[in-house]
Amino acid sequence: MRLTTKGRYAVTAMLDLALHSEQGPVSLADISQRQGISLSYLEQLFAKLRRQKLVSSVRGPGGGYRLAEPLEGISVAQVVDAVSESLDATRCEGKGDCQHGEVCLTHHLWEDLSSQIHHFLNEISLADLVARRDIQAVRARQDDHQRISAEQIACTQV
Repeated sequence: MRLTTKGRYAVTAMLDLALHSEQGPVSLADISQRQGISLSYLEQLFAKLRRQKLVSSVRGPGGGYRLAEPLEGISVAQVVDAVSESLDATRCEGKGDCQHGEVCLTHHLWEDLSSQIHHFLNEISLADLVARRDIQAVRARQDDHQRISAEQIACTQV
């Protein structure tokens, strides 16, 4: 079982949005710069997140994205599910045709593991992640890097 890039990036982007939402709408360009995720990929992910009503968009100058629900109301599992990411640990993608069209010996074990992973991620909200000291430390480092980069660009334009 492996959580692919799509699910990881969606959770990372939503956490970045949650961490910076107190300043108003957050642009995908800012998330892209801080997290090293391509802007076009973020646009695809946020289209899915918007369809699932996890984010809302704000148009115009100073626009960007906002969380559509309070931090406490959005779980990591909801984010992963919104981008159609599978947390399935079975080889057959849950179809039960893993061994020549029939259920294999360990199918139910891996199916139970998938269920446990989903349950685990469903119990973790964005608020839980935002409250973590280690995540706040990473945020501070990323914000410093972004500020320094902006200052360097401003100095070269003078």
